[in-house]
Amino acid sequence: MESKETWFLLRSGCRDAAWNMALDEALHRAAPELQRPVLRLYGWTEPAATFGYSQRYLDLERLTPLRPLIRRSTGGGLVPHDRDWTYTLVFPPGHSWYPLRARASYERTHTWLSAAFEQLGYRTQLAPETIPGAGQCFVGAEQFDLLFRGAKIAGAAQRRNRSGLLIQGSVQPPAAAPSRAAWEESLCAVAADRWAVRWESLDIAGALETTADSLATAKYATDAHNRRR
Repeated sequence: MESKETWFLLRSGCRDAAWNMALDEALHRAAPELQRPVLRLYGWTEPAATFGYSQRYLDLERLTPLRPLIRRSTGGGLVPHDRDWTYTLVFPPGHSWYPLRARASYERTHTWLSAAFEQLGYRTQLAPETIPGAGQCFVGAEQFDLLFRGAKIAGAAQRRNRSGLLIQGSVQPPAAAPSRAAWEESLCAVAADRWAVRWESLDIAGALETTADSLATAKYATDAHNRRR
């Protein structure tokens, strides 16, 4: 029997856009010390949008009325956060996900999401090829994005560095979708079944929360960061 692997599960609730992006960076920085993968499930206290670190603010501000408009630390395109389900994955160096090529980790992530929907009676597919979307994550599709009845419902962005692998994902639930709570439980159950994952709650009180608070104020809430390109 495959030995169980412990991952952290963090349900961080609903917070503002700057703090959400700040906590993801704090988790990424802390990955070598945490030494275990983290699945973070969270929401938003306000309608907002995020965009990839290499995109130009001026090119995007006319594409969405959602504010604030926050630059992520990952790549990818413009993502609306007015009705989506968001999650983050963090893997430390040395974990089997870390050395995967970007396309492989992208496919693995969305195969996992697809299996979670399948458990709840929703048949989804991975996009077989890229469909251009003019810099907007949910206009068009990248290869291996998650589709439901031909329309994209999930995308993600990644960043790898010496600290580990960060994946930030968004699900735009289809009409008559299961509840978010049911989908989150299915996501955890699929990981337990496929990779023998045992879940352990993560408490961010202390250094992680302090780092997130600092990054939110000094970086993600500032024009210097968000408008730097």
